Amino acid sequence: MTDELREACGVFGIVGRPDAAALTAEALFALQHRGQESAGIAVLDEGAIRLHKGMGLVHEVFQVEDVTRLPGTSAIGHVRYSTTGASRPENAQPLYVRAHLGPFALAHNGNLVDALAARDRLEREGAIFQTTTDTEVVAHLMARSRSGSLEEAFQDALSQLSGGYAFAVLTPNGVLGARDPFGIRPLVLGELHGMPCLASETCALTAVGADYLREVEPGEVVQLDVHGGIQVLTPGDPSREKLCAFELIYFARPDSRSAGESIYQARRRLGQQLAREAPAPADVVLGVPDSSLPAAEGYAAELLLPQELGLVKNRYVGRTFINPGQHSRESGVQRKLTVVAEVVRGRRVALIDDSLVRGTTMRHLTRLLRDAGAIEVHVRIASPRYLHPCHYGIDTSNRDELIAVAAGEDHLRQLIGADSLKFLSAQGVLRATGRPDHCLACFTGEYPVPVGDSDEI
Repeated sequence: MTDELREACGVFGIVGRPDAAALTAEALFALQHRGQESAGIAVLDEGAIRLHKGMGLVHEVFQVEDVTRLPGTSAIGHVRYSTTGASRPENAQPLYVRAHLGPFALAHNGNLVDALAARDRLEREGAIFQTTTDTEVVAHLMARSRSGSLEEAFQDALSQLSGGYAFAVLTPNGVLGARDPFGIRPLVLGELHGMPCLASETCALTAVGADYLREVEPGEVVQLDVHGGIQVLTPGDPSREKLCAFELIYFARPDSRSAGESIYQARRRLGQQLAREAPAPADVVLGVPDSSLPAAEGYAAELLLPQELGLVKNRYVGRTFINPGQHSRESGVQRKLTVVAEVVRGRRVALIDDSLVRGTTMRHLTRLLRDAGAIEVHVRIASPRYLHPCHYGIDTSNRDELIAVAAGEDHLRQLIGADSLKFLSAQGVLRATGRPDHCLACFTGEYPVPVGDSDEI
């Protein structure tokens, strides 16, 4: 991502496999793009839950010996970034709880908009919190539930909260999966040699050799049992789906699929639609690597322009959204991207990016392209202007950070140093994806889940 959005976390769960921990670790590698602050795995071994987690990338947290020390036939895993709750060790997931109904572990992707109010209420009732995550709110609600089982306690907890979320919960009976009633955050079901699994994206299923079965429906709660079955505990309602548009625009890996749709093909169509709405007087099209390259392909193909490799990414530099401060973000951008001068010298460049949120990277790139000899730089964004904070799992809860809020389009053009600047329309996103059911709240301000006082914990 070129404008420092923190993206959704990643979850995975599997049952009935003697190599459950190893498979989960492999799946987390495939989901690494969804969170780079911490990683963790919880396994079920003869009724007991064992946990290993830590700060850093998956390969930093899990060595071979760490995985071998996690025997068990069912497991869940998590890669995290922080939206609610700071980036520190105690907030790494999964969270492990010993409750009167039995032990369980939770892994969560998304954001609960009413977690702060629920936490205040629980603390008044005597609950003691060990983390600052909204995930622990669910853990306390489950532990205090008067339900007769962990499965019922989980459903009870979800009924008291709202937001955009996908959960994987490990219990002595298997793995529970749940998706918020609007399906804002994604969750899919798969099968590996007759045993079920779930994941945030299909790329994780592919990584472990599992077959895709279907998506967990909005509002659905499922149980993957240790005998290989998938039980629907709470039916979903696909007609209410409002999948986050940024899953298709940026978050998901291009080799993943959403509702049977190739993410790569969807992004290519976004670029084609952008070209129809905002053609640029350019000689060459460049995409900002890596997430914007499919949109750049579509843009170039629609306008019959050459697309060339004019920007090179240093793949040994992590995503710059991980850096907590603006100065470190900017220095990260400078290390991350360089220009192939021979591609841009003396040419008019159409620079395609997936979004413009804080503007850090784009200001730097237009300056780099001009220094390398580009005579004009026309910036085209394959999404609408980002005008409203997200409360469902993207780290833009502070509206003051959004560059498009305080500036009109021409002022934005001047701020980033471009000769022209155009955005894809909201209707263009829906037209390109072929789906009328996306959450576009960050563009339109129309929130599917009321946010109220959704301040972070």
